[in-house]
Amino acid sequence: MGESRTAAVMAYDGRYLEAKRTVDDRAIDRRVRDRMLDELPDAPRIVEAGAGTGATVPRLLDWGVTAGTYRGIDRDGDVLELARERRARECGGESAEAGFRVDDLTVRFEEGDVLTVDVDEPADLVVAQAFLDLVPVDDALDAFESLLRPGGLVYAPITFDGGTVFQPDHPADDAVVTAYHDAIDAEPGRDARAGRHLLNRCRERDGDLLAVGASDWVVYPPYPADERHFLGTILEFVADAVGGVDGADDWLDARRRQLDAGRLSYVAHGYDVLYRPTG
Repeated sequence: MGESRTAAVMAYDGRYLEAKRTVDDRAIDRRVRDRMLDELPDAPRIVEAGAGTGATVPRLLDWGVTAGTYRGIDRDGDVLELARERRARECGGESAEAGFRVDDLTVRFEEGDVLTVDVDEPADLVVAQAFLDLVPVDDALDAFESLLRPGGLVYAPITFDGGTVFQPDHPADDAVVTAYHDAIDAEPGRDARAGRHLLNRCRERDGDLLAVGASDWVVYPPYPADERHFLGTILEFVADAVGGVDGADDWLDARRRQLDAGRLSYVAHGYDVLYRPTG
């Protein structure tokens, strides 16, 4: 979802990825999450697509997943180095090969493309958070199925679905948001309405759509944690996409002033999806 980003900003800085953790935590649908946890075996094998700084690891531990294996895959090696360092320190992990171990959960991070990677043992769960607006949905689902054991799960929280709102109102809102979404759709493989299209594809494929919920990013003043930086980065994503749009310069100036003054709010609509492929 939400990382509604353009090609110019696809390489995220670690601060942005860390800043959005609290936003993600609020957005995740608890009912979909709980159904996913109920379906997992006691010591699951988990693969994450687009692992970023590894924020899923402390969430899993908080949710009671304290045994099994986690393999986080991302194309950005620098971000993965940050993941190894920060998550091991945060979780109190003991050093292990290419990662760390905490309780009975073995964690490792790997640079690569999850759409082409192989696994030695099929996974019980593929996590794809804020990922499926970045790649063709069918390609991703095909790749995930190849990673899963029969009966394994795809958990896709915070899948962006094209609802972007900034407040207070501005006369150029509609033009800016339309141009922003159009710029996303113009990039190969990107989809500003990935959430609804994911739902459609899960219904059309051979598999079971187990649970769906809304997972909206909502950021409003006073900004907790580092969410001011998160929101400032979102504005830069928009700025990269709307050059030449009538009124966009005034819109951006107004939004940056509002952010500085602690008056800007932001909502991005998304879905949490839990899907079990057949096979």
